[in-house]
Amino acid sequence: MSTALQHLRLMAGNNAYANERLYQACCRISQAEFKAERTGFFPSIRETLNHNWEVDRYYLDALREDGKGLAVYETPHLQTAEELRSAQTWQDQQLVLFCDGLSETDLDRSVAQDRGNNGVMRETIGNTLLHLFQHQIHHRGQVHAMLAGTGVAPPQLDEFFLEFDRHSAAEKHM
Repeated sequence: MSTALQHLRLMAGNNAYANERLYQACCRISQAEFKAERTGFFPSIRETLNHNWEVDRYYLDALREDGKGLAVYETPHLQTAEELRSAQTWQDQQLVLFCDGLSETDLDRSVAQDRGNNGVMRETIGNTLLHLFQHQIHHRGQVHAMLAGTGVAPPQLDEFFLEFDRHSAAEKHM
């Protein structure tokens, strides 16, 4: 297996692990804190997590060539941390399964992505996955910062790759 393919599979596991840890904290805050207006790219923890869930569904649809495209954004936003946790966990499992099923040649294969007014663009599976993981990290960091303004401490999210520093919860995602 190539280093690139191994890296993407590890990133899928890391993504699931980091989301699991973040949702453990988010499920401990009150609903009022979850939907409270905060400083960030999106105005609340709830809206930021809904955005991540939407974008995951959009890109996985494109990667699997399921054909829903922008219609994934028509799904109503989920309202509670528990609802989002369940939906995101399922989505993360699907992404891990997708990455586990990839072959070397899949990484360079391009897939169509409906970009609305900009038309349908094509991008490689490898680059799309790299973008998706970076997107998740970016917005998880924002939620992490927002949690600092609540009564629940933001969790450590980077204890995945180093064997000597690995969180026990990371093991099931390796």
